[in-house]
Amino acid sequence: MKTEVIALIAQDLSLNPSRVEACIALLDEGASIPFISRYRKEVTGSMDEVTIADIADRHHKYQELEKRKASILASIEEQGKLDDKLKERIENCWESNLLEDMYLPYKPKRRTRAQIAREQGLEPLAALIEKEYFYDENSLHQKAKAFCKDDLKDIEAVLQGARDIIAENINENENCRAAVRREFQYTAKIVSKLIKGKAEEADKYRDYFDFSESLKHCSSHRLLAMRRGEKEGFLRVSIQADEENCLQKLRRLCIHRRNASSEQINMAVEDSFKRLLKPSIENEFAALSKEKADTEAIAVFAKALRQVLLASPLGAKRILGIDPGFRTGCKVVCIDAQGNLLHDSVIYPHPPKADPQTAAKHITQLVKQFEIEAIAIGNGTAGRESEAFVRGLALPSHIEI
Repeated sequence: MKTEVIALIAQDLSLNPSRVEACIALLDEGASIPFISRYRKEVTGSMDEVTIADIADRHHKYQELEKRKASILASIEEQGKLDDKLKERIENCWESNLLEDMYLPYKPKRRTRAQIAREQGLEPLAALIEKEYFYDENSLHQKAKAFCKDDLKDIEAVLQGARDIIAENINENENCRAAVRREFQYTAKIVSKLIKGKAEEADKYRDYFDFSESLKHCSSHRLLAMRRGEKEGFLRVSIQADEENCLQKLRRLCIHRRNASSEQINMAVEDSFKRLLKPSIENEFAALSKEKADTEAIAVFAKALRQVLLASPLGAKRILGIDPGFRTGCKVVCIDAQGNLLHDSVIYPHPPKADPQTAAKHITQLVKQFEIEAIAIGNGTAGRESEAFVRGLALPSHIEI
């Protein structure tokens, strides 16, 4: 188990690293979350099931990231392009988006416009333009003219091919992607439009026929409703950031002079953003926002379900509850008809600390003191023994067990 992963999980959840390591070791041994929460409190520091589930989720996430790293390293090494610096950067990366950004320049591609331009021998020209080598249009055209052959019939076709290469380079540049991603984080809006001719069928989505809201402030139920409308073919949903701000940031990163070369780079920047960067980052934020909305929706449903499960199956009655156990004793609680806690204690009717007389006296006293109407016994370790013990007490006949 990597110490980096332990440290990351501990940092994510604000937990003690040694407790996290112990919890993961138990999970790896096949122990279930309820088992760890109930019977391994001394190892985990009394973690509850929610915390253990969070640790398990993050451990799985980082395990998948480790597998992806190994796959990426193998792919780049196979291409003969893996150096020590790149290897170290990949190994120390723990964010999937940044990892994919690193891999993008080395990722096997389908035959893109840039790839076709490279096959036509235009990469040297693209490199010169990127370095802003050409100060005037005449020198640029003279150089481009030398590449006119076969399918490249004129200077514009040559320059278009060079721009395609530059556009792909911009899309694969980590700093450029990070700049656009930051802009999306701050200014992204989710926009929903009605698909023409679908108004009658899509009436239940009327609120989203012409809808726009900040993505980070959009509630989970609205976002999920729009995605349902999109899936059913009624709505067209997109995530949009401030386009001009994105372009300005890209220009600052890619253009450093004002000459004939910079004009070509500017055209490549606009093409790269609209054709490559924007769709890629939009898809990324669509997936992240959907995941966040799903998580929030599940939390709402879980809260509602918890209230249902906590509702008394016997109705409004005073109840004595027993959580059975041998070594740690039987935990006892009393609640009133509204579910408010009246009393809690521990009794030891079973070995190894058996004191059945004291336990019997205690239960009898609680039944009388709190006017108990029913006794509930947990179906766990020592459950049957505890039921037999309670049924053997001289309790009033009206008490349900």
